[in-house]
Amino acid sequence: MTVPRLVFADPGEAAGLAAFLGRLLRWEKGAAVRLQAGDGVLGVFARPARFEVLAVLTARLLETAELDTTVSAGELLERVDEPHESVRVPAAVTGPSWAGLLPPRGGWRQEGELPPGDVREAAAGVVAEFRERTDRLAAEERTRDALDGLAEEIWQRRLHGTDLPLRAVHAAHALGFLRDAAAPVGLYGTGPWLRLRTAYGSVIARTGGGLQGAAGGGLGVTPV
Repeated sequence: MTVPRLVFADPGEAAGLAAFLGRLLRWEKGAAVRLQAGDGVLGVFARPARFEVLAVLTARLLETAELDTTVSAGELLERVDEPHESVRVPAAVTGPSWAGLLPPRGGWRQEGELPPGDVREAAAGVVAEFRERTDRLAAEERTRDALDGLAEEIWQRRLHGTDLPLRAVHAAHALGFLRDAAAPVGLYGTGPWLRLRTAYGSVIARTGGGLQGAAGGGLGVTPV
């Protein structure tokens, strides 16, 4: 079987994909991503370890391709060709359960545009509070359960003025989606889903619970 080669329409997309995959792999070396291509757009879906959110990267393709597969994030990174703005898709892997349970394709409505500075400040605050409270723990108290519980306490809070959990803001920061202080940040919703969307990618959270048991469907891959 010929390994499909996807060529990006815009300069810098290959480097953006490589950076996204690299950040994802720092959290989970065995991470998988789901790839969907259609209507001239590639969508890369991931679930960053421990965040309980979905991260989405989209890019326009030079040529139309039809693709829906789950692959190793590490193998995909190895096949990114930045000089030629392309990527070769590796062989499919048995995907994790989240890969078959994406949010609905349509019905998204814009709920507002968030001040980029406020979102970045919230992300920095999450990191700073976690570090400060961790530093106050005695060495014997810094167990994995204690740290996970502390992170969950902080991440489940809502971004001021919205229903978006701070875990989504933290994930957007960790994945480099908030790197431009002036770039617009939009908030979209459909049903129980909220989507934080920037020029560099989106993070989607399910309000009222985690991703387990989420409705299937398939998320649209309209470019951000």
